[in-house]
Amino acid sequence: MKTLIYDPFSGISGDMHMGAMIDLGVPEEHIIESLKALNLPGWNVKFRREKRSGISGIRALVQAEGEHSHEHDHPHEHRGLKEITDIIDSSPLSDTVKEHSLRMFRLIAEAEAKVHGSTIDEVHFHEVGAVDSIVDIVAAAAAIEYLKPDRILSFPPELGGGFVNCAHGRIPVPAPATVEILKGTECRRGAVDKETTTPTGAAILATNVDEFITTGSYTIMNTGYGLGRRELPIPNALRVYLAETDEQTTVTEALMIECNIDDMNPELYDPVITKLLATGAKEAYLTPVQMKKNRPGTALTVMTTSDLRDEILSLLFRETTTGGVREYPVRQTMLERRFESIETSYGKLQLKKFYHKGKCVSCKPEYDQVRELAARHGVPMKQIYREIRW
Repeated sequence: MKTLIYDPFSGISGDMHMGAMIDLGVPEEHIIESLKALNLPGWNVKFRREKRSGISGIRALVQAEGEHSHEHDHPHEHRGLKEITDIIDSSPLSDTVKEHSLRMFRLIAEAEAKVHGSTIDEVHFHEVGAVDSIVDIVAAAAAIEYLKPDRILSFPPELGGGFVNCAHGRIPVPAPATVEILKGTECRRGAVDKETTTPTGAAILATNVDEFITTGSYTIMNTGYGLGRRELPIPNALRVYLAETDEQTTVTEALMIECNIDDMNPELYDPVITKLLATGAKEAYLTPVQMKKNRPGTALTVMTTSDLRDEILSLLFRETTTGGVREYPVRQTMLERRFESIETSYGKLQLKKFYHKGKCVSCKPEYDQVRELAARHGVPMKQIYREIRW
């Protein structure tokens, strides 16, 4: 299986990503032609081979009219999401590139809106809405479309440290928008006292990566390096791999904790299950059982990880009437998951597809999206399911 793997040991930005894609094998002409399709005046891109800490890679230099380099210390044109959407939608770019580009911009808009206490329609992007960042994001979508990986993985990104100047003044690193975009993602920070992952770089990862990993088995076929402009104590480069992976299932170690209960008010089970899942349990469920003296009871089963064991036990002993639990290790095998957007007469839906040995073995729509569309259009959920033949 063709896999694109990001190794952002020194972070990721839009221009670093563009350089890494070129070094990996995406033709410069493909990027340039995709950008020309925007019909967006006032930009120029050059690719130059340089070295950082002795490592050779490609530096992408994005220049807007009247500017000399891809810096973020100079004034930028401000644009809102609507203006950016119009620019991208009116271009002859493929639907895939348009959709991925706008997903990245929307993610940044949502993050900026939350950080500044506004709505996405009120957000004016400053740096992100400038010509150079439109170029960065569209180039990222075009490069990924060219590579057509079956799967995209990433190691935890390095965020950096210190403070950075922006349109709102001096802010901490990582920038608040970057933190919001990468919420729920394992990250690293403090390798250098500079910003290493920008909101644009964070959006590229958050939008396109299927899974963040810390280890794995793969065969590297090609490597690319995209260079940042600064010399840092660590190599200022984004490393990417094209790799072949055969295994399409993920096997992890888990811990099962069980207890049988026959003397608890059934109304208490719902809050217990809710708290178990909120604590981080992978699964928590109830099974009717027959207990001693033929009393009907309930088996409460929790699948979790060993690091959450003490917290789960404390919750069970505090919130239920059990006098003890059973524990045993299990192996959890998960199929590879891919997501695909489809158009229906009621709007867009995302399908979740499960793969085994290279073949799709099952597929289902996202339940919450079906429910939302059914409520919006005043139709039964089964009517939407019938349309997608599920």
